[in-house]
Amino acid sequence: MTSAGSAKKVVVLDYGFGNVRSAERALARAGADVEITRDYDTAMNADGLLVPGVGAFAACMEGLRAARGDWIVGRRLSGGRPVMGICVGMQILFAHGVEHGVASEGLDEWPGTVEPLKADIVPHMGWNTVEAPADSELFRGLDADERYYFVHSYAVHDWSLETANPAMRAPRVTWATHGAPFVAAVENGALWATQFHPEKSGDAGAHLLKNWIGTL
Repeated sequence: MTSAGSAKKVVVLDYGFGNVRSAERALARAGADVEITRDYDTAMNADGLLVPGVGAFAACMEGLRAARGDWIVGRRLSGGRPVMGICVGMQILFAHGVEHGVASEGLDEWPGTVEPLKADIVPHMGWNTVEAPADSELFRGLDADERYYFVHSYAVHDWSLETANPAMRAPRVTWATHGAPFVAAVENGALWATQFHPEKSGDAGAHLLKNWIGTL
């Protein structure tokens, strides 16, 4: 437990895929008490878990499983403990990823397939705007024309998960466009994620991370 007034404890999951030092610095800037580790108990007991990711979908999944990250994410979410994924750390939350025609299994927290971007210029590298829902907590206080930093060649183009229970809040999905619309961020109960890199998105990214930390 974190005592009132103290910084929230956030673990950056170190499973070999992701710029953990950049994430650590950005989270510390946003006010968190940050630790980089793959230790199971430390990751389970933190107020928030951040899952970074760079490289290939299949390789990230292999590294995540080797570090028991799939167990950590699943157990945290089953207990309503916050998890946030970034870039490929977001993509592996979906059911499948297809790279070079080969399908790989993801964590299946959300239905959907990560596939090549439908654009003439790939990768999508640089700054882009997003279209966030009006009730977004992640983007609260940020201007609609704010820009975020993307580096990716794959994305999810179709979102199918909704809730039939009126007592439950439907997932809030943020979109961006590069050639065709794709999922840029998701807020779904304890599980949040961004396709872009908030740790590389300057003041806007810091504000966004502070919004997440404020919910922990």
